Amino acid sequence: MRIRRILAAVIATAALAGLGLTGAATATAATAQGAPTYVTPSECRQGGGTPDLTDNLCKGGTHNGEKID
Repeated sequence: MRIRRILAAVIATAALAGLGLTGAATATAATAQGAPTYVTPSECRQGGGTPDLTDNLCKGGTHNGEKID
């Protein structure tokens, strides 16, 4: 009887952990596809890009095409 309770608790914990991971992945995907992101000029440079302040865009690097705030 005790083994069944422990097994049920382990299964319930694993199921809840799986839901948590799925929720985190969904939240990350929504952020990636959501509103445009803004970076600072220094973040643009740190990512290997060049801040173009006339167009307010980061050109090149990991933040290529992102708006500069």
